[in-house]
Amino acid sequence: MRIVVTNCNTTQGMTEEIVRGARAAAGPGTSVTGLTPAWGPESAEGWLDSYLSAAAVLDALRAYEEPCDAVVMAGFGEHGREGARELLDVPVVDITEAAAHLACLLGRRYGVVTTLDRTCGQIEDSLDAAGVGRNCAAIVGTGLGVLDLADTDRTTRAFLAAGQRARDAGAEVLVLGCAGMTGLQRTVGEKLGVPVVDGVGAAVKLAESLVALGLTTSRAGGYAKPLPKSRIWGNGTGR
Repeated sequence: MRIVVTNCNTTQGMTEEIVRGARAAAGPGTSVTGLTPAWGPESAEGWLDSYLSAAAVLDALRAYEEPCDAVVMAGFGEHGREGARELLDVPVVDITEAAAHLACLLGRRYGVVTTLDRTCGQIEDSLDAAGVGRNCAAIVGTGLGVLDLADTDRTTRAFLAAGQRARDAGAEVLVLGCAGMTGLQRTVGEKLGVPVVDGVGAAVKLAESLVALGLTTSRAGGYAKPLPKSRIWGNGTGR
């Protein structure tokens, strides 16, 4: 089985970290390839970055020529998943949806611990659109930017503080609210006393399950193939 994992930003080091987490979750016989968009923001933090990221990721997927069995979109709360489902003939699993769905199997209410507070509304909208927003007790920012997550000790301390606030708000399960937090669940779950779901790992396992069951995106209605027409794509230049 071949899974492509798309980073939502242009930072290659983050793609490599995400791929490591995806491979750790993948079962025997599953290969994982990372895909970094050729243009877009270096980190996705806000509405502007998210819409740029969505277009860049769709452009990268459109041009990707290697065969694959499923795609995992590794941008927490980022846009583009619906467009990718129209575009591609293989299952597309978004880490936001995947993490929330698994969290709902583990407790009545879950909380998301993410990066900057400015992303919380965007994540809330993404969860609502996926039909899992009503189970979310809290979305709490750590105050760290995406590129700050490379400092593991600082990230762990910030996550523990934010995770406790989410627990106080009623969360029985916590979700890592950024692909750059992949791997953190192993160090914080026991300290916080609740399950912690990593969206990258959750999405990989769900993608494997869909492929194994022979399931892919429905074409009856909202995810019908795009209408045939001329589309002019960006050339990747400019700011």
